Amino acid sequence: MQSPVAHDRIWIDKQTPEVFHALNNVALATREAATTAGLDRAVMELVNVRVSQLTGCPFCLDLHARAAREAGITAQQLDVLTAWKRSPYLFTEIEQAALRVAETVTLLPDEESTQREYAAARQHLSDDQMSVLIWAATTIGAFNRVSILSKHPVRVRKEN
Repeated sequence: MQSPVAHDRIWIDKQTPEVFHALNNVALATREAATTAGLDRAVMELVNVRVSQLTGCPFCLDLHARAAREAGITAQQLDVLTAWKRSPYLFTEIEQAALRVAETVTLLPDEESTQREYAAARQHLSDDQMSVLIWAATTIGAFNRVSILSKHPVRVRKEN
């Protein structure tokens, strides 16, 4: 089989599709669990965008910023998302808790910081919600790495 390559990179999602399919199944299961846990699509897309910002994945940022807008996240929220802790009035307590989880999972700070952020998030999240958000941040982080290391291109599109 000829290797799918983007410039000098192997597109690992195409090279090993059965593993990528399994990752997609994790994402689908996480989405279903989020619905069951009472986490709406907007919260989940905020997590996807924030993790993608932290990892620097342009493909996932492009994809999930559009999905976030479709889910009801405002342009203003997306504009200030990197500074969400300094603009808490733009985000609900659940959104802030989800963003805390997203950043903690992605950055894996020292144990004291992890404990502080975890405890702050737990004030607003059920056990099921906390679990789902950890899975969501872990899953989008994996997708980010697939896209970054495969060098998936961001296609230029006309703005609407």
